[in-house]
Amino acid sequence: MEFWQQQMPEDMLLRSSWEASHISDPYCRLTLDDYQRDRGVTFGRPMPIRHFIEYGLWFQQHVAPDVDQRTIATIERRSGRFSVTLSDGDRLLCGRVVIAAGIGRFANRPAALNGLPSSLVSHSSDHADLSTFAGKRILVVGAGQSAVESAALLVESQAEVELLVRGPKIRWLRKYTSFLTNVEVIRRLLYPPTDVGPPVLNRIVAAPALFKCFSRKTQAAIAYRCIRPASTSWLGPRVSQVRISTSVAISSMEEHGNRVAVRLSDGTTRVADHVLLATGYCIDISRYEFLGPDLLAAVRCTEGYPILDSGFESSVPGLHFLGAPAAVSFGPLMRFVSGTPYSARSLTQKIASATRVRTYEREQVPWTARVRSGQ
Repeated sequence: MEFWQQQMPEDMLLRSSWEASHISDPYCRLTLDDYQRDRGVTFGRPMPIRHFIEYGLWFQQHVAPDVDQRTIATIERRSGRFSVTLSDGDRLLCGRVVIAAGIGRFANRPAALNGLPSSLVSHSSDHADLSTFAGKRILVVGAGQSAVESAALLVESQAEVELLVRGPKIRWLRKYTSFLTNVEVIRRLLYPPTDVGPPVLNRIVAAPALFKCFSRKTQAAIAYRCIRPASTSWLGPRVSQVRISTSVAISSMEEHGNRVAVRLSDGTTRVADHVLLATGYCIDISRYEFLGPDLLAAVRCTEGYPILDSGFESSVPGLHFLGAPAAVSFGPLMRFVSGTPYSARSLTQKIASATRVRTYEREQVPWTARVRSGQ
């Protein structure tokens, strides 16, 4: 929950549906509904992020109350095993490592926009409280949920906001199908509980084994269509007072006193107090600084994503990646909480299967021993 607590606006609302926000557990006893009953609380939908964080911590206390809070300094491969060095210098040796380190390191900051201080340009994930921009003029770059909701929160904090959108418009999710989803049977037919992607494609990404059957080119097309920049329609009224400039991109930026001067691709200019980049995340496991260079070089990747086999295992035996880094191999569902049922089962089955094989091999009597004993 660290990423949600420290790198997301505290007043944000979850875009995912209620059904798609349950963290997976094998007996379905730790759902959001169970959390509400256990704590005697009720919260609205869409869900405020603070409640999801509290739910996540409650879930953790039930399944893993003894979490070691130390961070990992390095992971290296030595003699077929992994050497894990912790931040305090302790070292562990293990035969298997599962990396589920989130997306905090992958904030997409376009290279063309680098060079200015963080006081003038920052990524949306750098802020848990946008009220610090009250009374300032802010340019928000992006067209997805993060960009639109950041613009809404900034306006509600009394900032002057302009939203810069590279495409011709903002895509509003379910704006024209809401009348269908009011009918329960039709809603369940159109939208599986995983809630990722439009009808038909959402059924494909809900089954990662099916997604893997398509060619890489088709997979990429499906994934883009399912997670392209878009915003929930319930944010529309909250940005009605926001100036939205479409079909523009930032060509250059430079310091202008204690402000930033921005030139856009349409030839116009803006002067603002701050530019907020709501430009998403770009997966690149080389940004996991705890991966030793030799180990990292041994992981087969494509465009920063590890290529994973069954059980989310990489080309390095015993090294697994969960979450967004698994999206190229298993589809966009891996980026969301609703992907945890599949990933948890697949990983567990892989480890259990490998354990059974090793146990069987240890229990076998060597052939030479059988011959000598007359068996």
